[in-house]
Amino acid sequence: MAKQEFKAESKKLLDMVINSIYSKREVFLRELISNASDAIDKIYYRALTDENITFNQSDYFIKIDANKDDRTLKIIDTGIGMTKEELESNLGTIARSGSFNFKSENELKDGYDIIGQFGVGFYAAFMVADKVSVISRALDSDQAYIWESEGADGYTIEATDRKDVGTEIILSIKENTEDENYDEYLEEYRIKQIVKKYSDFIRYPIKMDVTESKLKEGTEDEYEDVIEEQTINSMVPIWKKNKSELTDEDYENFYAEKHYGFDKPLKHIHLNIDGTVRYHAILYIPESAPFNYYSKEYEKGLELYSNGVLIMEKCADLLPDYFSFVKGMVDSEDLSLNISREMLQHDRQLKIIAKNINKKIKNQLLSILRDDREQYEKFFASFGQQLKFGVYSDYGMNKDELQDLLLFYSSKEKKLVTLKEYVSRMPEEQKYIYYATGDSNERIEKLPQTERLAEKGYEILYFTDEIDEFAIKMIMNYDEKEFRSVSSGDLGIEEDNKETKELEEENKELFNAMKEILADKVKEVKASNRLKSHPVCLTAQGEISIEMEKVINAMPDNQQIQADKVLEINVNHDVFESLKEAYDHDKDKLNLYTNLLYNQALLIEGLPIQDPVDFTNDICKVMVK
Repeated sequence: MAKQEFKAESKKLLDMVINSIYSKREVFLRELISNASDAIDKIYYRALTDENITFNQSDYFIKIDANKDDRTLKIIDTGIGMTKEELESNLGTIARSGSFNFKSENELKDGYDIIGQFGVGFYAAFMVADKVSVISRALDSDQAYIWESEGADGYTIEATDRKDVGTEIILSIKENTEDENYDEYLEEYRIKQIVKKYSDFIRYPIKMDVTESKLKEGTEDEYEDVIEEQTINSMVPIWKKNKSELTDEDYENFYAEKHYGFDKPLKHIHLNIDGTVRYHAILYIPESAPFNYYSKEYEKGLELYSNGVLIMEKCADLLPDYFSFVKGMVDSEDLSLNISREMLQHDRQLKIIAKNINKKIKNQLLSILRDDREQYEKFFASFGQQLKFGVYSDYGMNKDELQDLLLFYSSKEKKLVTLKEYVSRMPEEQKYIYYATGDSNERIEKLPQTERLAEKGYEILYFTDEIDEFAIKMIMNYDEKEFRSVSSGDLGIEEDNKETKELEEENKELFNAMKEILADKVKEVKASNRLKSHPVCLTAQGEISIEMEKVINAMPDNQQIQADKVLEINVNHDVFESLKEAYDHDKDKLNLYTNLLYNQALLIEGLPIQDPVDFTNDICKVMVK
């Protein structure tokens, strides 16, 4: 029979399918299996209106047959088949989808949906095959036909023999090249791997002859290879089962099977939503962070399915960054897929799904926090930093979403507490939510700046993560209570301020002299209203705290910044009397004492001393006097 040519536009499109549309060659099998599933679905819909057709799902299947000797891969289905005219129109015109037309002309029943929409998936076969043959016999026809093509040159259609209704696609697999290994598509393990990855939840059995090593009959230690037909897909996805049918073990097994993590999931969320956008989802909150979680190598995202067919392995748009630790999958019938099914044409549906998922994750975390504090603290140890980064990022846009999920160590409770719990315990006269920063809880407890607040019984939150203070700056206030660092200029303790101001005024010349000695190292030297037993401390004026200075300056390729430091002196300490005496009688001694106190304050804050040699020499001078 004479070869018929594809139209010029079809030639260009075929070239795009082979070379551009699909990111991975392996998806050709996903496309052909999806088409086979559609063909069986069409019989099901015919059976709904044709009393002469009885649809028994167990009678329908898809068969894969690989033959290494003649380098052919066959995909056989028991679906509705195609007439000569349908072969001509559906396969002769690229991007004409019989499935799309069928969807347009029929009202589809829940649970059965036609997958193919664009009419290009079939041509993905040419990514791995030199020649493609399609033998098909339609449901209403006694005559079968074979469609054959070797690519853009065109195709032929002629009558052939086929006993059963359905379609058989025969791929003549390409020879290997330096860049591509086509042999893998004839290997049992590889075919099973691809089916498991993309088509595991096609609703009809996908069968294949599989070689198994079995004990030879009548022997105790002799094995032989036996070929037996096996169903290599799961068919019914766990997410479409009723929650009442499933146990925690079922969800944990699915987590392990999908390789979401090597840990045991802390909690799972199973969603079956029938709203503006219909979708199923199973989401997992892991117990521990993967080794690369806080690195650039980590990829966030959920598996995205359309009608049980894997579209994307990691759909990042389904999760905000602050919930990037969540694992799982989403399956929707309502997604507007692009021509390759690997991306979406537009993201309206995805945004609706993502918004709902975000809400469900937050509610689940709040539930764990409320009902199982120990489990939540275990989760927070792994992913608390990510929640804090979420508060800080996007200019604090997510603070209201996340602030109730945060935990900080409490000076009073000696354990992790929420902001809500802190505020509920605040005395009526306390103006601010106080916090202190440092490398560890132990170091913070020894900070001089915490003394007066602790004496008054005020609770202090300990910030030990570098991100903590940056995140709190974004929240600004909680329940109308402003956050205030123990090292800030004003602690809001009025009675102490009055007494301190008087002493400061009395010793104004001494403090000015000390400021001159330290020059631009500090903005001011003043009497402290926060120290009790310690002689000295550093505080900061303005938006940049001392802790922020340390964090930012430790970052690579950052301009060095400096907090506006204030040296505070405890006017009730014996050291202050020594300072006054030195000011009155020995200016060299005042210079020595001032530098020693300043360097002492730097050490307490964990800041580097500018000249360690001078510092040690100053200590020696004090010791020998």
